[in-house]
Amino acid sequence: MDRIVYERMAAHDTTHWWYRARRDILAEYLTRWGGLPEDARILEIGCGTGHNLPMLAQFGEIDAIEIDETAGAKASERLGKPVGTSPLPDLVGIEPGSYDLVAVLDVIEHVEDDVAALKAIATALKPGGKILITVPAHQWMWSAHDVVNHHKRRYSKAGFAALLDKAGLRGAKLGYFNSLLFPVAVAARFAGKLMGKDDSDDSPPPKPLNTLFEGIFRVERHLVGRIPLPPGLSLITLASKK
Repeated sequence: MDRIVYERMAAHDTTHWWYRARRDILAEYLTRWGGLPEDARILEIGCGTGHNLPMLAQFGEIDAIEIDETAGAKASERLGKPVGTSPLPDLVGIEPGSYDLVAVLDVIEHVEDDVAALKAIATALKPGGKILITVPAHQWMWSAHDVVNHHKRRYSKAGFAALLDKAGLRGAKLGYFNSLLFPVAVAARFAGKLMGKDDSDDSPPPKPLNTLFEGIFRVERHLVGRIPLPPGLSLITLASKK
């Protein structure tokens, strides 16, 4: 990702509506569907500044990987121990069969060979282990946001399911989320294209809007995995080996 993306993440990952509500949604999703043991070992790959680590720590002992040195240093501070640096699909230093859960949250779209990446991640799972995966949806939504984040692609629901199948995985509770605000996001993306916007400003909106968007998005914690949501900005699944 461009350096500015990591800088904005570090500045806003505790206040921006998207980060805050998404953490609550992911925590509820794991509580309902994760089925993790009390002493679960969890690995987050591509942890960025480590903003998801305290949430994941509710479910077990956490390790993490981040290939960006500056973001990884921030994550190490939050985790209280060193964060690994091995990129996908290599995962050097990760012992096969070590983890009950591997979280890859908006990461796979950055990797050239997404099939190889998922196959490598699957080798880190204990028997019965799961991979929590989120990816951006809809290639037609491609914008400056994807460019500065160094995305290789966005996924259709069918394409995401096909990817899991190619990697030898079975996706449970696969569906959209960030659906309630999807019309707003579509309007904003197309407005940006019409204005020739070549950057992605991920700073929070004014406080009243930030609070409103956070509240709307957070409602989805009651819905994701329980009912099929209409098209949204992202796709989510808990994948396991076939």
